[in-house]
Amino acid sequence: MPALECKELCKSYGRTMALDRLSLAIEPGRIVGLLGPNGSGKTTLIKLANGLLTPDEGYITICGRAPGPESRRDVSYLPERIAIPTWMSAKQLLDFYGDFYEDFRRDAAEEMLAHLNIAPDQRIKQMSKGTREKVQLIVVMSRAAKLYLLDEPIGGVDPATRDYILSTIIGNYNPEAAVVISTHLISDVEKVLDEVIFINQGRLMLQSSVDEIREEKGMSVDALFREVFRC
Repeated sequence: MPALECKELCKSYGRTMALDRLSLAIEPGRIVGLLGPNGSGKTTLIKLANGLLTPDEGYITICGRAPGPESRRDVSYLPERIAIPTWMSAKQLLDFYGDFYEDFRRDAAEEMLAHLNIAPDQRIKQMSKGTREKVQLIVVMSRAAKLYLLDEPIGGVDPATRDYILSTIIGNYNPEAAVVISTHLISDVEKVLDEVIFINQGRLMLQSSVDEIREEKGMSVDALFREVFRC
């Protein structure tokens, strides 16, 4: 059963069509890059999968269920912007996640905080922007979810932090789950991807394994992206 599947999925904002009869499936055990230009529909798809928006037409399912209270137990979502309570300390945030999510692995979260030398009693509002992003990613990846939806997880951080974030994703997700990474920084994430999905103007342009792209096209995902979406 796909971790995420949509058929003929449509979503518009007024006269602007964000998703236009999009059909695709993402299988468990895959790390998938969701790639496309600005305004291509990536964030809309992620929000629909997380139940934050509702489709105009078609359908989307998470592990066979329509997005809703039940499916949210299976989804761990990292929004593009900081969305954790900044008045909390790191320890309070772990307490909150532990109370809210039965699948929260506190030991994993504490280990990652210690690795980053983040004091448990430090308040999130006292942290730098980059450290806040790391803490938010840590709690998201410390759930034993079936689908991880990561919207621009490395967008606002320096290259060294990007490497840490990518290694955190690889080392801490449930291997039976699917990970969807939406990003513009393709060359940075390509090394961790099993598969890529290209979308543009809400339509599917390509879904392929990274190995197939390298073997059949003779180029990297980043080079193919530049060729497909050349202005």
